Amino acid sequence: MSTKQTEQGQKRPNVFSQLYRGETDFQFVRHRKKFYIASAVVIAALAVVMFTKGFVLGIDFAGGVQYNVPVADTSATLEDVEGAVEGAGAEVASGQVAGTGDGRSYVVRVGELESDQVEAVRTAIADETGVGTDAISVSEVSATWGAAVSEQALIALVVFLILVAIFIWIRFERRMALAAIAALLHDMVLTAGFYALVGFEITPSTIVGMLTILGYSLYDTVVVFDKVQENTAQLLKSRNQTFAEGVNDAINQTLMRSINTSIIGVLPVAALLFVGVGLLGVGTLKDLALVLFIGMAVGAYSSIFLAAPWLVDMAERSAIYQRHNQKVAAKRAGEEDEGRPARKSAKAAAADDDRIEFAKTDELPLELIEEPAPARAGASASRSGGSNPRPGGSKKRKRR
Repeated sequence: MSTKQTEQGQKRPNVFSQLYRGETDFQFVRHRKKFYIASAVVIAALAVVMFTKGFVLGIDFAGGVQYNVPVADTSATLEDVEGAVEGAGAEVASGQVAGTGDGRSYVVRVGELESDQVEAVRTAIADETGVGTDAISVSEVSATWGAAVSEQALIALVVFLILVAIFIWIRFERRMALAAIAALLHDMVLTAGFYALVGFEITPSTIVGMLTILGYSLYDTVVVFDKVQENTAQLLKSRNQTFAEGVNDAINQTLMRSINTSIIGVLPVAALLFVGVGLLGVGTLKDLALVLFIGMAVGAYSSIFLAAPWLVDMAERSAIYQRHNQKVAAKRAGEEDEGRPARKSAKAAAADDDRIEFAKTDELPLELIEEPAPARAGASASRSGGSNPRPGGSKKRKRR
């Protein structure tokens, strides 16, 4: 019984031990189409929400007037304040509770108003809450300034993406740069879609958080790509595995690092979102907390389930990797490549390696890297010093 238990115990370690050692064999690449479909369905649903419901732009982007009412000096509720604002003829864009304890306040935002309307709304709020008009702070932002902020935020985002693409192109290769940018765009769309779904305001804090989560997502993707590059550096010089298998191994080997990084990053953000905003009511933090929480979770997903599989799809369109996959399949099937010389000299093997390395850029036509045709029997005989074959004499020996 002890022998059987020992054999069973040594047969396969538990999944946590495999994760720690990077020895898992989850088939992320083989089942990549399922992940593509799942992401496409979610993005399509969120796209409908974005186009139908739209976004709630904060005062910094949409322009308008913001009223800050201290809560400590009144027993009125946020709904009472909003009712007073609407009673004064202004439409409430948003309302929230900011701060804690004696520092709590009601923050109500409305659209652009004339100067007399601004004071009328302020007076209505003071009458409803019993707070002096001097205690109610007013902030005005013009729509022109909000449009300028939006334009600068968009420029910053585009510059970030361009610099990221250049860095990855130089550090790794073109296909990895394209896959990383596609993953970042995927993360942006999903995060923006969730914002439209829950109705949170788009503020400067949201833009800062968006750039932060893009950097986080890029970090996780680069870690996976670095391992991919390491695993596939000598791939074309052997017939042991395909490019897809090398990428899948890299994902499994970095999986524990991705999980640890995601948990460590998401936990404090979750505390900020659920405790700070949900329990303590610190409304000013919710814009930043939500974008970080969703972005980090989506970034970890895209680097594992999308970026690396997209890299495989692009690589397998190359003739170099198509030929390599055929050779791997032929070797596993126990077949011999037709027309391949029985032996290669060291010089010929080195020349082949040079052709393969140059062909990685996909700039060399496939026909220029074909293996040299086998030497003709007559030429071999002549080089070896043998006499010319007699007419009708011995048959030529067919070389494979």
